[in-house]
Amino acid sequence: MRKSEENTKSKLEKLSKSLGEFNIGKEEKPNNNSYSSSFKTSEVIILLLITVVVSLVMGGLVTYKLSYSSGKNIDKELQEFIKNYEYITENYYEDLDKTKLIDSAIAGMLTTLDKNSSYIGSADSNFSVFLEGNYKGVGLQVYNDDNGNVVIYNVLKDSPASEAGLEAGDIITKINGKSVLGKKTDEVSSIIKSQTKKFDLTFKRGDTEKTVKISISNISLTSAISNVIDKDNKKIGYIRMTIFANNTYKQFKKQLEKLEKQNIDSLIIDLRDNSGGHLSSAEDIISLFLDSSHPIYQIQSKEVKSKYFSKGKIDKKYKIVILVNGESASASEVMTSALKEQCDAVIVGKKTYGKGTVQELQTLPNGNQYKLTTKTWLTSKGKQIQGKGVEPDIEVELDEKYQSEPTDENDSQLQKAIEEAIK
Repeated sequence: MRKSEENTKSKLEKLSKSLGEFNIGKEEKPNNNSYSSSFKTSEVIILLLITVVVSLVMGGLVTYKLSYSSGKNIDKELQEFIKNYEYITENYYEDLDKTKLIDSAIAGMLTTLDKNSSYIGSADSNFSVFLEGNYKGVGLQVYNDDNGNVVIYNVLKDSPASEAGLEAGDIITKINGKSVLGKKTDEVSSIIKSQTKKFDLTFKRGDTEKTVKISISNISLTSAISNVIDKDNKKIGYIRMTIFANNTYKQFKKQLEKLEKQNIDSLIIDLRDNSGGHLSSAEDIISLFLDSSHPIYQIQSKEVKSKYFSKGKIDKKYKIVILVNGESASASEVMTSALKEQCDAVIVGKKTYGKGTVQELQTLPNGNQYKLTTKTWLTSKGKQIQGKGVEPDIEVELDEKYQSEPTDENDSQLQKAIEEAIK
C-alpha cells in the first residue's frame, strides 16, 4: 500500500472512530424493536459537516488513484518509456532478461550526455580495478586483437603471472584446457577470477604453445614510484604517479617520506599520462604540501559554489616541479593547478587535457556501474579549466628519440624539469 493511501486509510479509521463517539440524538427502544431518532439543529449541522469531510477524504483518495493510474504525476517522456518497455517485454517473440534490458536503457541514456558520463558495466572492470588500486587476480592486463585473440599487454611486477613467466605479447589460448579464442577480455577475466585453486593457463608465444600452473592472488597495483636524481651536487626527489586510486595516497606518502629522509633539495612530480581518479586522493596528496590556510580547488554544482581547503599542517619549503602532458587530466589537473597557484610549483611539459568536471559512480542492484557528471571543478583561484587545460610555465616537446629509445637521457621534458629543479 502506498504511503498516501495508508494516510488516507488512517484518516478514515480515525473519522470512523469519531463518528462512533458522537451521541447523535437520544435513542429510544420502542416495543416493536425498531429504532427511531430525533435531531436537533446543531446535530444536523454536525452531520452535514461529517458528510462533507468524508466526501472530501474519499474524493481525495479516488482522485489520487485516478491521477496515479493515468500517469499524470509522471513525466510524459517517462510514460512513453514505460509504455514501450511494457510493449517490448510483453510482445517480443523470445524470453527477455529484464535486468539486461534496463541496463541497456541506462547505457543508452548516458550516450546522449557528455563524454565523461558513461556505462562501465561490471564492478570488476579495468576502470573500477584501477580506481580501487587492488583486486584478486593473476596480474595480467589483456586486450582483444583484430583476430579475436586475448593478448597480454602488461604483466604486473611480483604477480603470479610474472612468476609463471608470462610476458607482454603472449596470446592466451586456453584455461584448464578450454579454448578462449573469440571471447571478450571481460569474459576471460571472469573465468580466471572464478578459479579457486591452481589452474592451467595455456598461452602462445610465437609458434610455441605452453601451459603453466597459476593461482589467484590479491594484487595491489603500484601507482607511485620514486628515486633520487643527483645533479650538480643537488639531490632531486622524483615521484611518478600513474593514477589517483584509493591506495595512491598511502603509496605517495611513503615515497615522499623516503625521499625527504635523504634530504632532497627539490622535488619533481611526474603526472604525465595520469588520467586522474579519485578527487579525495588528490586532495590528500596536495595536503602533504600545504597547510590548512590554502584553498586547493572549488566545486560548482547547479545550486552553489564551494571552496575546499588543504587538510595539511605545514607548507613544504623545497622547490617543486611538475611534469605534465596532454594526457594529464582531472585529478592530475587539480593537483597541478593547486601546487602552481598556492606554492609556486613550476609546470613543465605540454598543456594538460582540460577535464574540469566531476563524475559520481553509481552501482546498480546487479553490481554493474555507471559514472555521471554531476559537477564542475575550478582551480583554487576560481579558474575554469574545462576544455582549456593547465598551461605549462615552460613548454617542452618530448624528443622523438624517446619513442624509439625511452631513456631518461632522451626524455627532454624530464631533463628540462631537472634543470629547473636545481636552479
